[in-house]
Amino acid sequence: MKVNKRGIVAAGVIAIVSTLTLAGCSTATDGGDSAEGENSGTLTVWVDAERVAALQSAADSYEDKTGVKVELVGKSVDDMKDDFIQQVPTGKGPDVVMGAHDWLGELSTNGVVAPLELGDSSADYLPVALQAATYDGTVYMLPYAVENIAVLRNADMVPAAPTSFDDMVSKGTFVVEQGTEGNPYHLYPFQTAFGAPVFGTDDSGSYDAADLQLGSEGGTAFADWLAAQGAAGTLNTDIDGEIAKQQFLDGTAAFWLTGPWNVGAATDAGINVAIDPIPSPTGETASPFAGVKGFFVSSESKNKVAANDFLVNYIGTEEVQLALFEAGNILPALTAAADTAASDAIIAGFQAVGADAVPMPAIPAMGSVWEFWGVAEAAIINGSDPASTWQKLVDDVTAAIK
Repeated sequence: MKVNKRGIVAAGVIAIVSTLTLAGCSTATDGGDSAEGENSGTLTVWVDAERVAALQSAADSYEDKTGVKVELVGKSVDDMKDDFIQQVPTGKGPDVVMGAHDWLGELSTNGVVAPLELGDSSADYLPVALQAATYDGTVYMLPYAVENIAVLRNADMVPAAPTSFDDMVSKGTFVVEQGTEGNPYHLYPFQTAFGAPVFGTDDSGSYDAADLQLGSEGGTAFADWLAAQGAAGTLNTDIDGEIAKQQFLDGTAAFWLTGPWNVGAATDAGINVAIDPIPSPTGETASPFAGVKGFFVSSESKNKVAANDFLVNYIGTEEVQLALFEAGNILPALTAAADTAASDAIIAGFQAVGADAVPMPAIPAMGSVWEFWGVAEAAIINGSDPASTWQKLVDDVTAAIK
């Protein structure tokens, strides 16, 4: 069913008018206290340069209805986060910035983002998208896309999806990007199948840096499994992203664990691609990381009310989320838009796998995990003692967090 959230102003934006001040960014001009007021200012929105066209209609519609001009500024995604963090405290940043949910820890620590009031529309988003948009129990991001990995299967080589990890490797060669320093992002679904998430969560559902779970019994069991897969040659640090891709494209491999960003290359090569759930090595669910993209409001915006209104009631519509989907081919975060996009079998496959995905931790402590995680996994795959190597990983991460 099509969801129209432009009528949720009373539950969302108006509810926060009394608590939001209009002081901050020099890029936004002074306006009235309501997003509906005449000549109520300008919203400057930094977006990925490749998404400007997809958002222009929403920007024009918002100006027509409210009198608030939305200036879309195309930026390089490589520079956007750092520029935002540096410019907001000086009053030169935008009102709104497009970015990834795993920026949240850094943005929050630097005090450059404001809470977002979704109102009743919070129920309209995929659960993993809403979870990723939330930090320490507070929503800070309007999500628009969800991305996760899944298994690409050459359906001409293997007609049916495997029922388990062992079943998969018995039916054809499996490749997954690793490299000399490992790639824990791609191996995480197998780790979760052993009951070993990186962090536990608190009562609000947020990741808890004090609850490191790498050292659990499940983590040790996963390390033993890594060693066995390395010894069998199923996991190989000589396989980097390009080699994994080429082996699937030339038919050497029947299964490839990767993301939607690689589907185009496979279909262009004439491969009959099917998208499968990630087969579990234990019988428990294999949950990959989800990366969620969205929009943040600057803590120094002069027009926080208008910014909240524009995001919730315009960017948060099925029409705009589908326009962003068409620009990037990434599953929309809004459930109605995701279901529409999933009329395509490839998108539907990633959506099904994504239902079991968990947000990549955005807490600052995650940086300490990345520093040691992949190197430890690569060492185990290459024959290092799994128990002592995994314990050293846990000790190193614990010390770094402290």
